[in-house]
Amino acid sequence: MFILLLLLPAVFDTNTPTLLGIWALFALSLGLMWGYAGILSFGHAAYFGLGAYTYAITSMNLGESTAAWIFAILLPAFVAALIGAMMFYGRISDVYMGVITLVFSLIMAKFMGATAGDAYSIGNARLGGFNGIPAFPILNVPGDPSTPIFGTALYYLVLCCLVVCYLVARWVLSSAFGRILLGIRENEARIELLGYNAPAYKTAIFSLSAAMAGMAGCLFASWAEIVTPALFGLGQSVEVIIWVIAGGLGTLMGPIIGAVLLGTMKLLLGGQTFIDNSLVIGAILVLVVLLLPKGLLPTVMGWRKQQGQRSVSRAHSNSLRRRASERRQQRSTGESDKTGHRS
Repeated sequence: MFILLLLLPAVFDTNTPTLLGIWALFALSLGLMWGYAGILSFGHAAYFGLGAYTYAITSMNLGESTAAWIFAILLPAFVAALIGAMMFYGRISDVYMGVITLVFSLIMAKFMGATAGDAYSIGNARLGGFNGIPAFPILNVPGDPSTPIFGTALYYLVLCCLVVCYLVARWVLSSAFGRILLGIRENEARIELLGYNAPAYKTAIFSLSAAMAGMAGCLFASWAEIVTPALFGLGQSVEVIIWVIAGGLGTLMGPIIGAVLLGTMKLLLGGQTFIDNSLVIGAILVLVVLLLPKGLLPTVMGWRKQQGQRSVSRAHSNSLRRRASERRQQRSTGESDKTGHRS
């Protein structure tokens, strides 16, 4: 699979696969937090958009992308740590936590949309209101602004970031930290009775998830070469939730698969005007919840496991039948020998 992804630019244009890889990274960021710590953010697009805007503003002021790339990851992580500490140490319920994350995303979208005019500038970067910020420097080779990263190079960079974040997520989940997160998801009160600081662990994974979302936003900004308040919008937050649910909550590869499949469908439907793509995506969500409540990947894995168990059971049954047949043949042979001796 990985080899096919490496060879993809030799056969196809990389523009669409690059975007799908960015969406997959965004979905992975939410899937890690929601699937393994039980924390659902209804406004996860806030950190995606924050990463994109941070990169655009910083790169316009510095003229180079290395520091902008770093800030685009660190600022969403820092903001998420502040909000997470407030929610988790404040013992806010899941319902109100969802409201807070959603409202934060909507506030960011509304605020950035109201920043038209020369008065709303940060250094050399005009925020631009609903028109957003265009024409900022794209990603470049670190320390060399004259060598931009675009096209096939950007595709490989996105693929590298996705693989690294996936491996980091697996490492986190296989560590003691990850096992405590799973315990918090299942029974937070029991984890705290064992002496662990559950709010601290939840804040940490919330911040890590936001950092990954910020990285995805930074890559998107460099790919699109424009950032707008729509990146903070409700639609963006809802889409990533649907991707995670469809692919399979509680897995790392599931959100990636969901983002790629539904993202591809979204792009294909976007080229026609016969039916609204949001309606189709919503219908798919309903069908997935009804027919595949665990998501696509867990369902396929469960089916394969069941088929494997059936194969083992069938092989065991065939082995027993073969042994029984051999014993019957031995008995009949023995009886024939006895009859021959008597005669």
